[in-house]
Amino acid sequence: MKGLMQDYPLTLQHVLWRAQRLFDKKEIVSKREDHLHRYSYTDMTRRAARLANALQRLGAKPGDRVATLAWNNYRHLELYYAVPCMGAVLHTLNLRLFPDQLAYVIEDAEDKFLFVDKSLIPVLNQVAGRLPSVRKLVVLSDGGPLPEHQLGETLDYEELIGRESEDFAWPTLDEWSAAAMCYTSGTTGNPKGVVYSHRSQWLHAMAVMQVDTLRLGENETILPVVPMFHANSWGLPYACGMTGAKIIFPDRFMGDGQIILDLAEQEGATILGGVPTIWINLAGVMEKSGRRLPKVHTVICGGSAIPRSLMERMDRLGLRMLHAWGMTETSPIGSVGTVRSWVPADQELEARLRQGVPAAGVEIRIADLATGEELPWDGVAFGEIQCRGPWIASGYHNNADPGRLTEDGWFKTGDVASMTPDGYVVIVDRTKDVIKSGGEWISSVELENAIMAHPKVLEAAVIGLSHSKWSERPVAYVVAQPEFKDQVTADEIRDFLADKVARWWLPDEVRFIDELPKTSVGKFDKKVLRNQAQPIDEEVAQTAGAPAG
Repeated sequence: MKGLMQDYPLTLQHVLWRAQRLFDKKEIVSKREDHLHRYSYTDMTRRAARLANALQRLGAKPGDRVATLAWNNYRHLELYYAVPCMGAVLHTLNLRLFPDQLAYVIEDAEDKFLFVDKSLIPVLNQVAGRLPSVRKLVVLSDGGPLPEHQLGETLDYEELIGRESEDFAWPTLDEWSAAAMCYTSGTTGNPKGVVYSHRSQWLHAMAVMQVDTLRLGENETILPVVPMFHANSWGLPYACGMTGAKIIFPDRFMGDGQIILDLAEQEGATILGGVPTIWINLAGVMEKSGRRLPKVHTVICGGSAIPRSLMERMDRLGLRMLHAWGMTETSPIGSVGTVRSWVPADQELEARLRQGVPAAGVEIRIADLATGEELPWDGVAFGEIQCRGPWIASGYHNNADPGRLTEDGWFKTGDVASMTPDGYVVIVDRTKDVIKSGGEWISSVELENAIMAHPKVLEAAVIGLSHSKWSERPVAYVVAQPEFKDQVTADEIRDFLADKVARWWLPDEVRFIDELPKTSVGKFDKKVLRNQAQPIDEEVAQTAGAPAG
């Protein structure tokens, strides 16, 4: 017997309908150079319809890829809605990719239209003459002359949509059709394209709204510092359209802690979202200024594990961090660090430091790194995270890296974790970063977090380097707090670690540097560290101790 329920395709057009019809009183605020741009969700949908008409007039067809090279702002949001709702595919370009990678992803995706923020024309100009598929280039601008470039003819966004109607006949779409695509950050080899369906985006937006996920609701004001070019800005643009939550877009000022503080305070932010490096900057500004953000009840943090020292520091500032885990291939919400009801108060911090429990809709298991066999949830065994669910990738564009699915259909993430008996994910490392020394595993992430707990340390990254006896040994790269530069020693770091990690985990060398290289999404770029690293001087290095066995 079949259920007697109605159905319609789960497409982003239904999110557009809600934004247009229900939230005319809710604001979308964007930081501009010298002012704030404000309008309502209904205003946004009207301009999205104009944009859809303009794209159709330019020859855009269903399935065509429309690329964006843009910051977090209202025009980018219009593209987020217009492009997939007219049947084309939104391709958000990572503006921090190296020029060769940027040219590669544009060609691999076969982008036919490209929208670029005026301030990012110099970035795009680095690949001038290497855009064979692009037919039209549109500049998102507030006016004034463009920077010098060799990109040929450009169209002005406001002129383009200004002549169009606010009515658009949105076509009937298949929920399984492509809505958007985003490429991985390319830390190993060329970036790989992840293609999101309308259905996956709709379901993911519903998940983001849940109380045990990111708890987004109409009464919230969110400041997403996570880039719109990275993993759909964690699904926030569509979840906000679902709920009508007020949005504050920081545009190109995402790395400026002072501006983020000003925006959050002036606009009454209640939820912030971004990677740990953003919050390190914000914390520094708040500590120096003495200013606080009493309306903010949640700081969503993902991208890499939160160091204990950062979470405790943010707690002292009145900012409660919510840990999340995910990746481009998981849309990206995989697990969220909600504290379970049975966790005792004195263990709450430990629970919050974990990467959380699987979000409703996602199933997770861990597999032995050598054999691939499923491992127990005992909080001790660790292996590669494998996951499945309706917003988890089943492959990559153009069949790149075809071996990422297991025989029974689980996605192999490349992240290494243990699972506690009650279902908490505890990230140990990336498969490419975990260090095997003398047959035993060392977690670079755990070692980094232990080092960053030192009061004189700002940032730390640990890599494994070749060793003649132990195969690999850990080497730590450390950035001191500005006031302690040249005042902290390697021995001081090792002494600090002595009662916090196993003796044989202690780094053979501690190398002090002025700045750690970062990936395009703000993570420590260990590939760059490894490529530039000098070999361990085994005669001079103070080897911490022999691995057991």
